[in-house]
Amino acid sequence: MDDATWYDEPEDLLKPAEGKEEAQLYEHFRFAADKGQALLRVDKFLSDRMAGSSRNRIQLAADAGCILANDKSVKSNYRVKPLDIISIVMSRPRHEFEIIPEDIPLHIVYEDDDLLVVNKPPGLVAHPGYGNYTGTLVNALAYYLKDTPDFNPNDSNFGLVHRIDKDTSGLLVVAKTLEAKTNLCLQFYNKTTKREYRALVWGIVKDEGGRIEGYIGRNLYDRTRMTVFPEGDYGKPAVTHYQTMERLGYVCLVKCSLETGRTHQIRVHMKHIGHPLFNDIRYGGDVILKGRNSTRYRQFIHNCFEICPRHALHAKTLGFVHPRTKEEMFFDSELPDDMELLISKWRTYAHTNESYE
Repeated sequence: MDDATWYDEPEDLLKPAEGKEEAQLYEHFRFAADKGQALLRVDKFLSDRMAGSSRNRIQLAADAGCILANDKSVKSNYRVKPLDIISIVMSRPRHEFEIIPEDIPLHIVYEDDDLLVVNKPPGLVAHPGYGNYTGTLVNALAYYLKDTPDFNPNDSNFGLVHRIDKDTSGLLVVAKTLEAKTNLCLQFYNKTTKREYRALVWGIVKDEGGRIEGYIGRNLYDRTRMTVFPEGDYGKPAVTHYQTMERLGYVCLVKCSLETGRTHQIRVHMKHIGHPLFNDIRYGGDVILKGRNSTRYRQFIHNCFEICPRHALHAKTLGFVHPRTKEEMFFDSELPDDMELLISKWRTYAHTNESYE
């Protein structure tokens, strides 16, 4: 079973926030422990029974309150006992679907018999999930690779090795064989891949660079958002390195590299240090956070938002070891037009306005 068939994005694990009316929950999976079941953590219990679903993904479901033992929500460290009934519930009905090939244009950067590298445009969802069952990058890949021997888009042993958000543009690697998928996934797990992003953020980043470390987990009151927690019961360790490339008036262009790959990591970490991504609706970057209180400036920002109607983040580089040849592979992509135009507009603003608040 492909774990993406039971949830794909954070929204798929929604439960009502505290104080809100309880919503109906739907059971997606149910497992019964037998009489001889030894005490075993529930995340291990489920990962052993759900081929293709990572233990980390199951832990995220537990964090969201979607893992039940005998109809009561449990954490991932709950010990399964004999005759326990373990179920996975969500706030939407189960949706069975098949990935249908769709003729959607792809920007292929590199391809061989084992893999291909794609430059994803902004606005394209990576993988089918709740609310986006068609029109995704995976549907496009299913069409592009439809004549490739043994490739099955509905088999989790093929396809995307990692993902980026719908409104993030940039490079992704796709496995065309089981051996390539296994090897590349291990490289991502061992943090040996090289990934750099470009982001335009609000505010003047004073340091030339730095390291952001914080435990990232789901916001306790809004499950569609992530947040940084102090070390404790919530969140997973996350590390982002950043380097200031250009200071452009009331925004900065920064380069970010990842040690870990948590959901919304760069967006959450930059917000955490006081520099949300420009026009990031989910994390508060879609309003004027810095600058002048004037009609002219407000119109300037409005124009900027129209030029780049999404959070300004691009996965610019990607490096890994080829799973078969063992060659070091490295790819670089140009910024998409919307970010180029946005940065150019801020450069012009910075050069014609000498003082900033």
